[in-house]
Amino acid sequence: MLAAGTVAQSSFSAVLLGLPVLAPTLRAELDLSVSEVGIVLGSVWVGPVLTLLPWGLAADRVGERAVLAVGLALMGALVSAAAFVSNAVGLVVVLGIASAAGASVNAASGRAVMSWFGRDERGLALGVRQSALPIGGFLSAVALPPIDRAGGLEASFLFLAALCLLASAVGALVLRDAPSDEASPTVQARAILRDRRLWILSAGSSLYVTTQVSLTGFVVLFLHDRRGLSTGAAAAVLAAAQAVAIGLRIGVGRWSDRARARVGPLRLLGFAIAAAVAVSAALVSAPLVVLLPSLVVSAALTMAWNGLAFTATAEFAGRARSGTALGFQQTSLSIAGTIAPIAFAAVVDAASWRTGFAVAALLPLGGAIALARLDESRPGMMRRCEL
Repeated sequence: MLAAGTVAQSSFSAVLLGLPVLAPTLRAELDLSVSEVGIVLGSVWVGPVLTLLPWGLAADRVGERAVLAVGLALMGALVSAAAFVSNAVGLVVVLGIASAAGASVNAASGRAVMSWFGRDERGLALGVRQSALPIGGFLSAVALPPIDRAGGLEASFLFLAALCLLASAVGALVLRDAPSDEASPTVQARAILRDRRLWILSAGSSLYVTTQVSLTGFVVLFLHDRRGLSTGAAAAVLAAAQAVAIGLRIGVGRWSDRARARVGPLRLLGFAIAAAVAVSAALVSAPLVVLLPSLVVSAALTMAWNGLAFTATAEFAGRARSGTALGFQQTSLSIAGTIAPIAFAAVVDAASWRTGFAVAALLPLGGAIALARLDESRPGMMRRCEL
């Protein structure tokens, strides 16, 4: 179950994080500015804004297996179509619709893990599941440069489409739905949308993901345009960050299980992300031997927190409502993810790469401050969710 959910999420993440790897090619072939590249990168975050909550409701109503398999199959078909689009506007539209379909995996695979693992092991389990994002990113960073050189954007998109279709088949064959609760999904949805804790958690997480998308989305383009690295070499830096992030996501999940806390570790990570990105901003013009390790560490840290936020969201809601809650929280992240690359690119165009990274370093501080309102020591603040 855990492997199937991780494979499914990895395929979706390979598309989201594959676009930054292809950014230099997109800019060259479609004759785009940095700001226009930001719009293309933001396209895969727009679709989920509209569909994550409905997919979450569907997962609570009909189960995660059908929702995941159907959504990823549709995404695979649409990413295949993107291979044959020759202009930026068409690409933005097709990728936006594709990501709207593939967003089913976020609530469905998270709900599956929530259902089959107990609280004392759930942080680790969801950390493994959330390691799918850097796994997908690592795969894209390693595989796409040679595919792009050999077959261009067409071959790259067909490769990503094949990953989605394969993951859809794995989900359909392997996933099994846990016994359902009798509570009405409509009642569950109303209760979720009134939960103040979920709004605070979503707001704090959104500030974290803005920095994550800004850094991971533009590191390849920054190293290629500003520091003169080849696309392959710049992608290797992103791949190294993804590899480190895989271990960090699993490790912080286990840490939260031992600490029996989610929000406290999540806040500490916010401070660590802010410090690391600030260092990278200061080192923008430093020798590569100094800059590259800093970028690997800061990019990896920006991806380390997601599992904790995901777990806290599911546990606030309880198993019966976890699909809806995760859909709501992931919607807030998608809104932030849509805005982030466009805003970051605009800052870079108007000022400099250093300024862009410096602004990105400030946002996790705001997220950590917002999350301080979720006091896990207070009775009832963290609902205990047993199977």
